[in-house]
Amino acid sequence: MKNIVIAAGYATRLGELTKNFPKPLLKIGERSILDRMLDDIDTIADIDEHIVITNHKFAPHFEAWRKEVASKYKKPITIVDDGTETNETRLGAVCDLLFALDKLSVNDDLLVVAADNILFFSFQEFVDFAKQKGTSCIMCHEQPSIEKLQRTGVVELDANGKVLGMEEKPAVPKSHWAVPPFYIYLKKDLDLVRNSVAQGCGKDAPGNLAHYMVDHTEIHAWPMSAGRFDIGSLDTYKEACERFK
Repeated sequence: MKNIVIAAGYATRLGELTKNFPKPLLKIGERSILDRMLDDIDTIADIDEHIVITNHKFAPHFEAWRKEVASKYKKPITIVDDGTETNETRLGAVCDLLFALDKLSVNDDLLVVAADNILFFSFQEFVDFAKQKGTSCIMCHEQPSIEKLQRTGVVELDANGKVLGMEEKPAVPKSHWAVPPFYIYLKKDLDLVRNSVAQGCGKDAPGNLAHYMVDHTEIHAWPMSAGRFDIGSLDTYKEACERFK
């Protein structure tokens, strides 16, 4: 299984802090956001490589980081440069994933993660769930706020966790199950992944691909066993720094 980290965004909401530096490499205490995530994922036996897809502007920062931390991890780290240099010319998360798959000729199960979260659980639980179900999987968590549900992906589930339907930013959410940006796509579904954009899948958010996959193959959703800290703005970054100092 390949761990693919989507890190090609420009984090414009963090202003000057990420104008010339990638958000995933910002320090939270003594460790970067990305280090904290890989500390967990690297311990999963199924994972045999970490693939970080970034943009051309920030690729040198990630290469320097890779050289610094490579010896600390058991699994190799590969940096993929998508060639873009501005937020206006970005490929979008789904196209970045497809770019990395094609460039590296990946033909394995995938763990796909967004690189701007601190998690209070292990991805091992998610991998074990996917093995049990034998299908590609997404995560979900209960979100009581209708306002927040209207800004994210929302899924309907049956009693066994099978996804019955998914909506992006619904005006009237059909459940309280919100979808964070963490996914497992099995090798048997890679043809669907590779052809998703050509078949009309949205390009920008990773949830666009999850929505497409729900409509085209069997997907199960794992309810997160604990919370996460989403670093999406300057305020949440400062809050994380204070919390984890």
